Amino acid sequence: MEESSSSTRSGEQREKMKKVLEKTVKKRSKEEQEEQEDEIFNFNNKCTEEEEEEREENLSDSEDSVFSGLEDSGSDSADDEDEEEEGSDHNGAENDDEDLKIEEEEKKKMMGPVTEKKEDEYKQDSSDEEDIRNTVGNIPMEWYKDFPHIGYNLDGKKIYKPIRNKDELDEFLDKMEDPNYWRTVHDKQTGSDIVLSDEQVALVNRLQRGQFGDVDFNEYQPQVEFFSQDVMLHPVTNRPADKRSFIPSLIEKQKVSKLVHAIKMGWIKPRRTEDASRGRYYDLWANEDSSILAKHKMHLPAPKIPLPGHQESYNPPPEYLFTDEERALWEQQDASDRKLPFVPMRFSSLRQVPAFPRFLHERFERCLDLYLCPRQRKMRVNVNPEDLIPKLPKPRDLQPFPTTQSLVYRGHSGLVRSISVSPSGQWLASGSDDGSVRFWEVRSSRCMGTVQVGGAVKSIAWNPNPLLCLLAVAQGSVVLILSPSLADRQVVLSTERLLSGQQEAESTEEAGPVTWSDMEGEELSHGIRLKIQHPKAVHQVTWHAKGDYLASVMPDHSSHLQVFIHQVSRRRSQNPFRKNKGLVQCVSFHPVRPYFFVGTQRSVRIYNLVKQEMTKKLQANSKWISSMAVHPGGDHVICGSYDCRLSWFDLDLSTKPYKMLRHHKKAVRGVAHHRLYPLFASASDDGSVIVCHGTVYSDLLQNPLIVPVKVLRGHVITHDLGVLDVTFHPTQPWIFSSGADATIRLFT
Repeated sequence: MEESSSSTRSGEQREKMKKVLEKTVKKRSKEEQEEQEDEIFNFNNKCTEEEEEEREENLSDSEDSVFSGLEDSGSDSADDEDEEEEGSDHNGAENDDEDLKIEEEEKKKMMGPVTEKKEDEYKQDSSDEEDIRNTVGNIPMEWYKDFPHIGYNLDGKKIYKPIRNKDELDEFLDKMEDPNYWRTVHDKQTGSDIVLSDEQVALVNRLQRGQFGDVDFNEYQPQVEFFSQDVMLHPVTNRPADKRSFIPSLIEKQKVSKLVHAIKMGWIKPRRTEDASRGRYYDLWANEDSSILAKHKMHLPAPKIPLPGHQESYNPPPEYLFTDEERALWEQQDASDRKLPFVPMRFSSLRQVPAFPRFLHERFERCLDLYLCPRQRKMRVNVNPEDLIPKLPKPRDLQPFPTTQSLVYRGHSGLVRSISVSPSGQWLASGSDDGSVRFWEVRSSRCMGTVQVGGAVKSIAWNPNPLLCLLAVAQGSVVLILSPSLADRQVVLSTERLLSGQQEAESTEEAGPVTWSDMEGEELSHGIRLKIQHPKAVHQVTWHAKGDYLASVMPDHSSHLQVFIHQVSRRRSQNPFRKNKGLVQCVSFHPVRPYFFVGTQRSVRIYNLVKQEMTKKLQANSKWISSMAVHPGGDHVICGSYDCRLSWFDLDLSTKPYKMLRHHKKAVRGVAHHRLYPLFASASDDGSVIVCHGTVYSDLLQNPLIVPVKVLRGHVITHDLGVLDVTFHPTQPWIFSSGADATIRLFT
């Protein structure tokens, strides 16, 4: 009975406690609940998980104490509960657990809602539109300089400019006193001053140094190779183009049509109308005369007076002062020849410098210069220098031409002044100052024979007729006709037949300034067949293309007997000129027509031998012509001169040189044309032979193409003399040159 009474008592007490707690919870005001919620929220934010566990234990203790304070007798109730726990079965234990859960829910209601700590989801938001209060966009803020506001906020209301009454003095005081002045910037969109934080200042410094804005960004991180060396089965970027890329955008078309309709209706004004009240401007020079305007445009300011140098100082350096010799020389010179119009002088101080006596004279000269020296503006033509250079073909496209030295013919002991090649191209003849004429085999450089003529050989020439084997040699005042017998039997027989037929016609000739004679004895055994005696020294001999006529040159100012033309078949000579037309340097026959070229010091005269008159006179534009060569076609002539020039004449174009080549550094001694190839060469005292490509076109309207292709060197300069003569091989693109070093060289 006692146990049952104690259990009923404890149940009644619990029901009373529940009613009391419900009343107290309902009576609490809303303000107390909010205060308690704030306190619990702050408390929960500060405590850790362990503190929360301790707080729960403390709360449980306090709850027990609260409930124990409401009981009448704690010991009896405790004993009764213990007895209940001991004597109760499994169902009683489950009821106790449910009661405890209900009590915990009531406790949570009494404590109020406990909120957990949550992170702000907008803390890391970097949207620019959330922070900008001014919605005008990224436009120049100078457009609002005449308005009291600087833009509009999100609601469309005007944002007025802040009142700024600071002047320059206030700015200076802020700069001196405000420690954050250096990190304060002015925001044009809001019109306010913003103080940058340390992180923002560090970001600005990094950007100024060219670094990345993010400190943690690694710019040297390893690169991910997207494409590898392994061939993939499917392509990476081979997606076909979309259909919309081929079709015009319909949305854009609708927008444009709406804008056009709005502009037509006047709803949108495309341009801002200018306010007429701001002021109108007029053209100041609208009614001026055009000639006056032209004078103003062509006006040039006067050049400024050059600034004074060290010579005009009152204490110039010692090297700028005149010595006694320089001062005497300065006084003897004319005023226009002096480098300085005054004598530099030295003074110890500036106050000791006297007045300049030539001050007025200098000002007067300055006025004269400005008055008498007109200034004019000239339009400068911008021309590319490369456009002025003619487009020439490359030398490798113009082959063949001689490029390398192949053979050297040695044997002479003096200057080799002249060389000549036989028409067959197998034999080479050379004449030297050692008084000998040598015959060489071209391919082996073997000397086949030597003929002593008793004096220095000035010129030799091989007969161009392939049916004859004759060589003309100029030695002193004598021209010797040699028959070297270096051809086949038919050529030798025809040559002997020609020479034997000459003896019959010899008796019919009358004596004159030139005498013909046959050679006998030892000279005849050496191959010397004829001897032509001239009144003066012969400097050049040349053959006609048919091989019957021979011309000789004897330069002399005092006589008109400077050129003789000899006919070998009849053994007769004639002087084609009655008067002296200048100092003759060289002559040449036209290869096809009956023309005769006579080169004097300054010009080249062309005579017609049939009509016996001069047809043309070529002006060489050089001081002294040294040599001459005629093109195989006959319409072009090249002349070398002692003033380092080579002139190319086009007879159908003009009497003046078509082209002047100044490639040599010293006097040009010899020139030559090739018979078959479009090549010509020049030899000079600088020890070089320059080979040029000269193409002559059949079209008369097209000018010849002249291209230097090769510079050949090999001769040694001896006594300021280099290459004395040059000639081409008749059939091959080879060239022979003879020099002052007593050698003959073959270039192939």
